[in-house]
Amino acid sequence: MENENVDDTGDADFEFDEDETVEIIEINEGDGLLENLDSIDIDDGDDEGGEEGGADGLIDSSSFVFKQHTDAVFTVSVDKKSSNLVVTGGQDDRGFVWSANTGEQIMECNGFKDSVTCVGFSPDGSMVAMADLSGVIRVYDIETKKEVWSFECSDTEWLQWHPVANVLLLGTTDGDVWMWKVPSGDCKTFQGPGCTANCGRILPDGKRLCVGYDNGLVKIWDLKDVNTLHSFNPGREGHGSSVVCMDCHHDNARIMTGSTDVTSRLYNANTGKFLGSLDCKNKESTDENSVETCGFSKIQNYAATGTLLGTLCIWDVPTQTARNVCPHEAGIVKLKWDAISPLIYTACLDGVLRLWDSRNGQCVTQWAGHQDAILDFDISSDGNTLISVSEDKTARVFSLHTPDR
Repeated sequence: MENENVDDTGDADFEFDEDETVEIIEINEGDGLLENLDSIDIDDGDDEGGEEGGADGLIDSSSFVFKQHTDAVFTVSVDKKSSNLVVTGGQDDRGFVWSANTGEQIMECNGFKDSVTCVGFSPDGSMVAMADLSGVIRVYDIETKKEVWSFECSDTEWLQWHPVANVLLLGTTDGDVWMWKVPSGDCKTFQGPGCTANCGRILPDGKRLCVGYDNGLVKIWDLKDVNTLHSFNPGREGHGSSVVCMDCHHDNARIMTGSTDVTSRLYNANTGKFLGSLDCKNKESTDENSVETCGFSKIQNYAATGTLLGTLCIWDVPTQTARNVCPHEAGIVKLKWDAISPLIYTACLDGVLRLWDSRNGQCVTQWAGHQDAILDFDISSDGNTLISVSEDKTARVFSLHTPDR
């Protein structure tokens, strides 16, 4: 193993022993998606749940609309323990914790210097973290509603809790990744190559971290020893330009990444082997494009990519061939595979959420209500509720009734 550019700033022994998967909560202001908003035609209308006036005149199928934000809402996360508590952050420099079941506002969190773009609940559900673009991080106790820890670093790119420990990781524009025990503040840092750490994901074993950088570099780190385990260099095994998204397979080995070079790349995190590249380019368009979101299926040997030009591609992983291509009306912001079925959710800049069947590429259903671009969404751990946030200053709650549930 090589150990390069490492700064261990704490004496704490960070132990990670249990296996559990984890979802990264990420949305970045100015990541290229918002540049396409002017070209999207979205009808005006009432934003109350259940009324007409959603995107393209579709019926608003939301069950509740959270309206406490006064500007665009960038990020959302649902507490995995309760499947009820929701945290949102927005361009109004505020974060809110509220109930998806009742709509009750539980906490309003102020004191940030810039847009709140990263949020997430601790694995035990006792704390919630929020970070703004300027690098202000605050953690609050849910029960007491008091701030229990805070820190300031360089501009924030992403934030993620460890899946089984109250340990928080955060990536920055200067390339460093910070790791803290919360609320004690014991700290370690993973120093980058001098460019932005655009995205990061803890592997399911909870012992390793994969980070994608602005120069196309992909690195796998050992969380305990703060060592570099594998590096995939730019222009070779790594990407030709910025890495903007990634996912880790539940087998604890395979990693996929997406980039502004409009490819998705596959790696083996155990062997350090480059497995292949998926070409996601739209051959019929010369417009700016990138792979904005990617993910592995939980139950099949499939993966999916979503692009800025609105193409959802379902890939057969063993053969690395496209199984189905699903066009959207506008750029795809985020995708999530269903946990127990071959279905996949997408959120789009046209303000519509869609559910696709990966086996045949057909759109199963769609949910409307937002008056502007969707910027993020999350699904409760029980699979019953989807919450999306939008440029229209709202968060919307949708009840999920899928054919396989």
